[in-house]
This record gives sequence, C-alpha cells and structure tokens, in this order.
Amino acid sequence: MVRPTQLLHPLRPSAPVRPAATVLLLRDSTDPARPGIEVLMTRRSMTASFAPGAYVFPGGGIDAADAQAHAIATRRPTQSDLHLTQAIAAIRESFEELGVLLAHRADGSPVDDSDIATLDRKAPFAAQCQARGLTLDGAGVFVLAHWITDRDLPRRFDVPFLVARMPEGQAPVADEAEQFEPCWVRPADALERHKGGGFFIIFPTIRTLERLQAYADVQAVLQACAENDQPLWTSCPRAGLTHGAESRYMEHEPPFGELALVCPDGQIVHTLDWQHEQPVQLLKNVQRLTAPNPGYMTGPGTNSYVVGDPAAGHVVIDPGPDEPEHIERLWRAAGGRINAIVCTHSHPDHSPGAPRLQALCTGAGLAKPPILGLPSQATARENSRFLPERSLADGEQIVLIGQSGEGMVSHTLEVLHTPGHAANHLCLALLEDGLLFTGDHILNGSTTVIDPPDGNMGAYLDSLDKLDAACARHDIEFILPAHGHVLGDLRRTQDNPSAPVHGGARAAIAQLKAHRLKREAKVAKALQALPEGSPDDWVKLAYDDVPERLWPVAKRSLMAHVERIQSLGSFNL
Repeated sequence: MVRPTQLLHPLRPSAPVRPAATVLLLRDSTDPARPGIEVLMTRRSMTASFAPGAYVFPGGGIDAADAQAHAIATRRPTQSDLHLTQAIAAIRESFEELGVLLAHRADGSPVDDSDIATLDRKAPFAAQCQARGLTLDGAGVFVLAHWITDRDLPRRFDVPFLVARMPEGQAPVADEAEQFEPCWVRPADALERHKGGGFFIIFPTIRTLERLQAYADVQAVLQACAENDQPLWTSCPRAGLTHGAESRYMEHEPPFGELALVCPDGQIVHTLDWQHEQPVQLLKNVQRLTAPNPGYMTGPGTNSYVVGDPAAGHVVIDPGPDEPEHIERLWRAAGGRINAIVCTHSHPDHSPGAPRLQALCTGAGLAKPPILGLPSQATARENSRFLPERSLADGEQIVLIGQSGEGMVSHTLEVLHTPGHAANHLCLALLEDGLLFTGDHILNGSTTVIDPPDGNMGAYLDSLDKLDAACARHDIEFILPAHGHVLGDLRRTQDNPSAPVHGGARAAIAQLKAHRLKREAKVAKALQALPEGSPDDWVKLAYDDVPERLWPVAKRSLMAHVERIQSLGSFNL
C-alpha cells in the first residue's frame, strides 16, 4: 500500500454516500424500420441540487418504508432482501415522478391508468397500495448495474440501476416538480442527441445507454440480468484532465488506475495527456518520463521511471531508446543523482539509452551509476543484444536509503526474473509502496507480443503466476507498465467507502492470464480445424476478433501458443 508520506495530495474524506435507486423502464420499438429497445427518460428540474437539467431515468432516495413493504410485493427466489427493497423504492419513485406503477390487482390483472388515477402521488405509497389490494411487481425488477457517485462530488449516492418492462395500458405523466418532459428514446439516439448538445446526460447515464445498445430487445436485457441476480457491472468513476477538460473513467478504462494512484480521494488535478517534454509526477518518489518514440508497437512511447528522492538518490528503470533529449530529461528529473540504471530487458526501445545516461552522470563529476539487468540470450534478435555491467539475481533487492528531515527514508526495489516476452526480462517491486514495474510483461491497453524463440508462452504464463504471488506477498496494488497508464485500482466498499479493498494489481494479472488462455483455446481450435494449415490460415480463425492489419504481429504470439500446445502434448503438427 502506498505510504501516505509519498502521496502528492493530502488525504481527504469523501462526502458520505446515500442509498438510492433508479429504474430503466424499457419497451420494444414498434417501428419495424427501427427495431430495438426504447427507454423512458425525463428531464430533471433546473433547480435540482444534483444534475440540474439532465435527462435521467426515474429514481430517488430509498425510504425506511420501502424495506417495510416486502409483504405487498412479489419477489424472485434469488432476489435478496436488499434488492427487493431497492426494487420497491424504484417502483415508488416511478409512480411519484411519472405516474407509472409496476403492480397488479388482487385478481392478478395488471393495473392501468384508471387504478393510478385513484392514487395520490404525495400520500404514503405502500399504505395506499395495500388499502386497494395492489401487489407491487418486485419480481419484475432486475438489477442492471451498481453505480457509486464519483469521489469528487459534494453529494454522493449509492445507486443500483434497475430495469423493468414498461407496463401496458399506462402513459407516463411527469410530476412537473422534480421531473419534466418524459420521452421514449432509443439509446443510440439519446447518445447522438447528447453529442449534438441538445440532450444533456451525465456520465453514468451515458455509459449505461452505451451498454444497452448491445441488446436486441427488452427480453434479452432481462435475461442477462436474471442470470445470477447481480449487477452486470459496478463502478465508482474517477476524473482527470484530458486536453485541459474534465474527463471521467470507469474501472476497466486505461486511465482509471493512474487516477487511483495519484488522486486516491478524487481530486481532479491529474493530467492524462501523453507528452514527452517533462516528467509526470505519480508519487513524491516516482516520476514517469515517456520517450518520444510513439508508434505501432510502442503506443504513446516507452515509459522510463525515476524512483527515489534527493535524500536517498534515484534508480532509473528503462532509460529507453538512445534519444539524447529524452536521456537528458531523465538526468535532470533525478537531479543528476542516479544510483543505478536498470533495464527490464534488452529490446531496442528499453535499453540503448543506458550508456548515454551513465555518461551524463560521469561527465558531471558524479559517481558512475552501474547499468543493471540480465544479459540477452543467444535467442535474442540482433537489435536486442544487451550486456549489463552486473547481472541482477532473482529476489535481489536494490535499496536506496537517505536522511530526510528528522528520519530516514528508504525505497526498496525487489528483482523478479520474468521470462516470457524476452528471455532476459525482469520486473521490479517497490516494496514500501506496493508498486510493480512490469516492463513489457504487462501493458495497459494491449497485450505484449510473445515472439519465439526469445519469447516463450509457457514461461510467460508461469511468470504471471510469479508476479501474482509477489503481489500477494508484498500487498501490491498498482502496476506501472513500460507502455500505457498505471494499472490497478483502490476500490471502495459499499458499506465503508473510506476502507480500501486491495487486489487491483492481482485482478489485472488474473484477467490477463484468462485472456491469454482464452486465446490459446481459440488457437487449439484453429489447429484442430485446419491441421494441415499454415500460420496464415490459423491466425484468421484464432484472431478473428483482431483487425486484419494486426495479424502479421499476432502470428508471432500465435506461434508461441502453438509451441506451448505442442509442449503440453495437446497437438502434433
């Protein structure tokens, strides 16, 4: 876990979260030319304290009376007490705000507008329904998603987004107090109108509508939600700055982990734009400087990291290509005090800058920092030859210690030999702060290429297991890759939003391994389907979800999978 002393921004409590519920009332389009789902949305009051003027789904806070109304509601056998309470709250809010009632009469027939006309929207809801013998259709309300309001906002809610089929024989009528202008809209149309500036919707609404587009009809949505009666996704978004403007991200999106590391309490101050002229401060003791080598294989460029502080000195990880301006910026970021230069592996976008950086230190009259790593093997390509001044041993620790103020400060990097992407690949764990520098073994936004003979898929998967064990052993939360933003997250629990839940790094590793094994299963099927085929034939089947322009690179990893499959005795060519 990151030491509080290394955080860039002071810890601050978030606003407490309030329980609420919202419901997406859905219907199937009756226009044969435009089939699909339509969702009921309304415009919030311009004086509302939260998202004024935004188009939303009906909903609001959960009342104590909602939990006491279980006896007059139907429920599914798998529907928990909490989910039933949330469903009742959503049914009540739909009635109060839009005059829509998900309920049926004592004889089992559904209520219609004539029943609703006898009810008072401002009077106690459950009591009226019970007095008229109405039963709430709790069993027809499903949990679609779970949203927790962003940490930076002054008013925060813990909100399940529920879904239900719009009852027939009813027409929505806004209360003209909290909600206005009810309308039926296709998700794609709502998103398009929002982009055009004529239909204001907030981040959770946008992401929910985006996901709804994947379903052909209402029944498909309800079936997906009923599969395990749990949210299809859960999110407490984070915000940063992109091109100077505020931008928000969910947990699966690339910038999320970096925002969790730099601004764990939600401050909107961190710039996410990729630039190469100056280092990005991630913690007080960790800087990232991205080399000016963006491209097809490098993404925004190779990330070089500077770990340490003026009191203890610095270690530079992956100085990158031999780009003089980039190397000088690294030297200046460390104030010239570099204790060691570590290359995670020998590829040409990682290690060639090491000698120039070392020479800068020596030329300034400072101690010569050693170039550390593992030598390239005979299997390495010609442009990937590398010989460190000293080889690092697996489990070895590089320790920086210095006097800071009245106490001592230390930064300990543990070496982890992780062959797979390259035979001489290694990762580094910063023990005091729970960080893992992964070079090219784990990337953000793409999967690394495993290119035999120096690359080996079996070794790669074994190394993932080794990294997972190291994360468990050292309580590592975040992964700092050589390409892309920081990975990982600091999740918050629903009951105690201030309590961290560890495991972001391990979850990323598990997801990556599952992806690799899923791909390997597709490779095995391709081999079985075309046993006399060529790699060009197999890649069309195994990587059919990858753009064709990437197939030449994908073939390298495909052959690594083929080698592993053969080594396991699963297939013989």
